[in-house]
Amino acid sequence: MKVIGLTGGIGSGKSTVSGYMADLGAVIIDADKVGHEAFKEHTAIWRDVVKTFGNDVLASSGEIDRAKLSGIVFNNPEALMKLNSIMHPQMKQIVKTRIENYRKKGVKVVVVEAFGLVEAGWISIVDEVWVTVSSEAVVLERLKKQRGLAEDEILARIHSQLSPEEREKAADVIIHNDGQPEEMKERVGELWAGLQ
Repeated sequence: MKVIGLTGGIGSGKSTVSGYMADLGAVIIDADKVGHEAFKEHTAIWRDVVKTFGNDVLASSGEIDRAKLSGIVFNNPEALMKLNSIMHPQMKQIVKTRIENYRKKGVKVVVVEAFGLVEAGWISIVDEVWVTVSSEAVVLERLKKQRGLAEDEILARIHSQLSPEEREKAADVIIHNDGQPEEMKERVGELWAGLQ
């Protein structure tokens, strides 16, 4: 079985690539979805986050309110470090368990789509790291259209992330995504053929 770690900055096309990979037959583990599940009431991560940040981060449903939590950690590096020290190791274990379950089922290719793959230290659980890269101008245009975000909001998010250069240092494969979707689809098809 081949395990691909797919990462990249906001708006760089990770989800598009994982969608193409799924169409070709890969099983996708979306770290963002794992994070959502981990925030459900009374999970180990839920308990640790509530213990660290208090009941103010809870929604009326009892789950962690991601918007409230983001508001606390987004502009506070110390709070973000605390959150990451809770999330990264526990989520890594969840993802590792899922990979092993897919291995037992005889799955050929698993893609772990994770924005923070490099920062979280998850490189050790994948066989190859694929990084999607887009220029800042393209990301700005894309996110204004897709998410309706303001330019300063987008730039704040871009600049709070690991730089593309840092991610590329960890990459086995770099997928440039400034062109047309068909070009990227073709590139993914070539990479997929190389895995077979």
